[in-house]
Parts: sequence; C-alpha cells; structure tokens
Amino acid sequence: KQLPPKHFEPQESPPKHTNRHRQSQTQTQLYFYITNTQTSEKNMASASTANPIFTPPLTSSSSSPSTKSSHLSFLNSSTSNISLKLSHSRPRSQSQSQSLVVRSVLKTVDSPDISVSKGRDLEFVTSKSKSKPTILVSEKLGEAGLELLRSFGNVDCSYDLSPEDLCSKISQCDALIVRSGTKVTRQVFEAAKGRLKVVGRAGVGIDNVDLQAATEFGCLVVNAPTANTIAAAEHGIALLAAMARNVAQADASMKSGKWQRNKYVGVSLVGKTLAVMGFGKVGSEVSRRAKGLGMNVIAHDPYAPADRARAIGVDLVSFDQAISTADFISLHMPLTPTTSKIFNDETFAKVKKGVRIINVARGGVIDEDALVRALDSGVVAQAALDVFTEEPPPSDSKLVQHENVTVTPHLGASTKEAQEGVAVEIAEAVVGALRGELSATAVNAPMVPAEVLSELAPYVVLAEKLGRLAVQLVAGGSGIKSVRVVYRSARDPDDLDTRLLRAMITKGMIEPISNSFINLVNADFTAKQKGLRITEERVVVDSSPEYPVDSIQVQISNVESKFASALWENGNISIEGRVKDGVPHLTCVGSFSVDVSLEGNLILCCQVDQPGMIGRVGNILGEHNVNVSFMSVGRTVKRTKAIMAIGVDEEPDKDTLRNIGEVPAIEEFVFLKL
Repeated sequence: KQLPPKHFEPQESPPKHTNRHRQSQTQTQLYFYITNTQTSEKNMASASTANPIFTPPLTSSSSSPSTKSSHLSFLNSSTSNISLKLSHSRPRSQSQSQSLVVRSVLKTVDSPDISVSKGRDLEFVTSKSKSKPTILVSEKLGEAGLELLRSFGNVDCSYDLSPEDLCSKISQCDALIVRSGTKVTRQVFEAAKGRLKVVGRAGVGIDNVDLQAATEFGCLVVNAPTANTIAAAEHGIALLAAMARNVAQADASMKSGKWQRNKYVGVSLVGKTLAVMGFGKVGSEVSRRAKGLGMNVIAHDPYAPADRARAIGVDLVSFDQAISTADFISLHMPLTPTTSKIFNDETFAKVKKGVRIINVARGGVIDEDALVRALDSGVVAQAALDVFTEEPPPSDSKLVQHENVTVTPHLGASTKEAQEGVAVEIAEAVVGALRGELSATAVNAPMVPAEVLSELAPYVVLAEKLGRLAVQLVAGGSGIKSVRVVYRSARDPDDLDTRLLRAMITKGMIEPISNSFINLVNADFTAKQKGLRITEERVVVDSSPEYPVDSIQVQISNVESKFASALWENGNISIEGRVKDGVPHLTCVGSFSVDVSLEGNLILCCQVDQPGMIGRVGNILGEHNVNVSFMSVGRTVKRTKAIMAIGVDEEPDKDTLRNIGEVPAIEEFVFLKL
C-alpha cells in the first residue's frame, strides 16, 4: 500500500537487530533484505502405507503439510500479489496468528497456491485454486447471505429435496447449508464420499444433523446461534403475554361474532415467578425482558455461571426447585438425549398447580401427550408453544386444538432482521470453514471464543508440530497407546483452555501415519478408535502471565525410539517447545536443550561434543545443495554428548543423509518432516 513519504525516509544504514527493537511498542521501522529470489520448484511426492493399527511408518519420511508456516512463502510464486500490512502496537504473536491458524486447523478445499489477502483486521489465507467450492443451499436463505456465498464459491439453491435427491447431489458439494427442515443423516455423509467439508445450520438447533456421523467423516458442523437470539427472546415474551391475557382465544371469539369479556379474564405478570429453563443466549435475553415486566426470575442451567445470572438479577436454582415454585415456565434448552421429553408425567406431578408453560426452544423437550393430560387435569393452566415434536404437527393434534393452548408455526426466528442476520452469520461461518479457519460457532469441534483463539493461535501451530515431530521419533512397529501432554504456564490452571491445543497435538500425531482424512473435527474420534489415550497436566511456572502458555511438552510412553537421545529420564520420548515472537520453536529433545524454529524440515544429530562438528555437517549439506535455515546445539555436560538440531529448506536425499551418518563423531541422526 502507498503510505505518506515520511514513512520511507531512508537511513544511511539499517540498525543491527537487537532484542530492544523487538520489544519496542512506540516506534517501528521495517527493513527488507530480499536476496536469491530465484527459486526452483521441486515436485514433492510422498508415499503412505496403509496402517490398520496406530503404528508409525518404518521409514523416516512422513507426510508434511502442503504449505509452510512462513508468511513470505508466497514470494516464491511469480504470479502472487504481495500485500503488506504494518501494525503499530500489536504484539507480533497476535499479528501473525490468524494466517498460522488458517493453514493448520482444518484441512479443507485443496489448493496448491496460497496467497495472503486482507480480511477485517487480520490476514486470511485464501485459495487460488481454479475450481471454486460448491455450496448446496437446501432451504431458503436471506439474499445477503447468498450474495456472500456467491462471492466465494458456486452456489446451488435446490429446495425441498427428497432424502434420495440430497444423497445424489451431495457428492458434488463441498458445503451444505440447511435450516430445520432438512435431515442430514449418516447416509448423506456416506454419499458425500469424503468431499463434504462443512454443514451449516442456519439457526441454533442442530438435532436434524447427525453429529456423530459428521465427526467420523471429518465434516465440520457450524450453526448461527446469535443472529436470531433477540427474535426468539421477543417471541417468547410475546407468547408469555398473549397466553396470560388470552389474546389468541379472545381474537378467535370476536372473529366468530362473540363478545365474551368475562370468559377471557387473564392473569397479571407483575410479581409472578418465571422459571427460565436454560440460561443461554435466548434464556438470558428472556430473563432481562421479564425483569423489565416486574417478574421475579429464577433459572436452571447446570452449565451457566452463577455470576452471569446474578449480574442481571437472576438466581440459579435446581431443576426441581425451579418447576415447583414457578408460576410461569419458559423453556430454552437444547434437544439432547438428556433433555428429550424431560417435561413428562413425572415432571408435571412436581409443578405448581396452575403453572403456565412457554416453549420456543425445541419441541422434543416436552412429552406432548403428557402435556395434554396435565392441561386436562388443570395441573397446567395454559401452554404457549412455537415448536413441536413433529413439524408441522398433525392437523388433528389434541395439543394444537386444545382451548388452553396458544400456538404459532415455529416463528421464533421469523423476523426480517433475524432472517438476514442468520443468513449472513451462517454464510460467514461456512466460508470461513472452507478457507480453513476454525469457527467460533463450531458444534463438533472445540469451541473457542474469538479472543481466546487469537491469543492461542501461535500455540495451536506449535501443538500440531510437536505432535507431528513426536510421532516421527517412534520406531516403526511400536504401537502408540499413551501420550502425556504437559502445559507450563504462569496462569491459573483453571484459566487455561487446552481443548484446542490437545486436538491439534492429536491431529499432528495421527495425520503423518494414517491414510484416513484427518482434520481437527475427527482427530479425537480417530485417536479413540486407534486406542490412543492422551492425558494432560497443567504446571504453574514463574513466567509472564501475559502469554497463555510458556511451553508445551509431549511425551510418548512405552515405545521404542528411532532416536535414542529423545528419551527423557523416565524412558519416554519427550520433546518440548515454546512460541518466540509468534513463531513456534523446538526447545528440548529428551534431556537436551536446543532452540530451532519449527519450519521446513529438521535434522537431529546426536554427536560427540567436539570442535568442528557444525562445519562438517554444514559442508555436507552445502555440497548437496541443501539450504540450512536454522541450527542449534545443546548439551548436558561439556565435551560429552550434544544434540545438533538443523532446520533445512529441502528434503535431503539418501546420499546426503548417509554422508552425515558416516561422520565418525555422529552417533545417531534422524530426519523429520514438518
């Protein structure tokens, strides 16, 4: 970008790099040294052998990611547009984080060409593949969302598809967007033949998507939980008031020519107790509005923090306490095996006689036959329902026809504003997933808030690369059963969310030794299938709490190592790494301290600690045209043994590796692909 001339005032000579410049937040100067830009492209081929059990390959080579983690890797392409972004006072780890996450988190649309383009206040990696992804929209979606989808891929709007038609089309699609009417079953994922990468649910509930099957097939499921929050809350309050004052019944009476003021006497809301069952986004918004109407609000939600409820004047209580003391009960819980028909005959036997029930959540949480019996007996005075177990319900439904029931045809999200908002939210989530980003609305992958994701981004890359390195150190034929991960941090262990890091370590370990499609979604599932058990430990250390993690250590127990020096004091393979200036570094192999950036490829050599070793190995690599990017030597005792960690841009051929092994002072070595 063009900047004012004052930003390019030349100096006689650029200053030498020091840590002082790196830490400065008040003034930044940027220098580029671009040399040897003529790069040759090499055809990289990797072979994988089918492994029915979780064992590392016998060879030292393994699959590697198709892209490097370097932000300047796109300079190798003569057709790439180069855009630079300068950030004044943001830590380097944050300014680099998004690109790193994008390339690592989800394996999505194949694209050999990677470019950097600007997106909001971060940089996003986008595909330059000639073929755009195909996105199937099976139910009506707001035009704003469709426009966003069309700007990214080929959009196929095919509504009212039969299950057979959906299965026949899905193998040609990379993404599927549905509302509540389309059932995305296991048969759909099987018919997709591995191409379907993301399913977007335009709304909150995901009970029409087979999450287990989606996870097994590595398909990310995202929803749009925020855009229709206000609309659903407003509809809940509307039904609450309409039910209390018999609005629907009185309206129908007048339209039939009657005037029945005495019959439709209602009840007041002021001073009554409302029990909100499910204190999520919609439940909390309903609570705020009910408080404004002068109601006493209590809530039940086993996962809601008490301080968030207290902040709006709501007390969290037990399930039985909520239903036994409430005058009104408003349901806002998801439909799960636990909540299915949770309001049944047994529950209605515990409620306060004459209670009134509102449901704008999911129909299946109420046993509808039991509710009819409770209405007939007077245990439940009235009900206001927007959702049903079967939608649309049968025309002769006793519940719908009951005189004390107010019904609407699933209108919770049906406002113009909500429809457009949901369309945009789900379109953004689907496009982001196809780009490789981890969505904050992911349903079957670790859900990490955006601010936490930004902070963890460089550690996500570190975690995957440590997993990838660790598994390559295991000798062929050794079955891996147990992995231990140690997170060292200055923060309280309860404040450290490691779900994403654990998933990425799992992904890094499985991907190089599996012929299955592996991504963040199905990494944990695949690990369980292969009998891999991962335990975690959080250790508090005296370091800066500014950063979420000081270091990550990965240990593999009860296996043989192809590089004996990687064995720790307990006999486990052990490697450790940390993030420095936003870049993942390997800092420990076994008991040896090293410091090498985790990019490109890596050669580890165990050697006698004597003069000239760096030069000998460096000469061998140079003679074979292998460029060294980083080098570090670590030792425990002077003039005994040391480990040399060498970062190389190219994969050395067999002759190069043999020559390294023939150096008399080198006891063992291993080549690792990142």
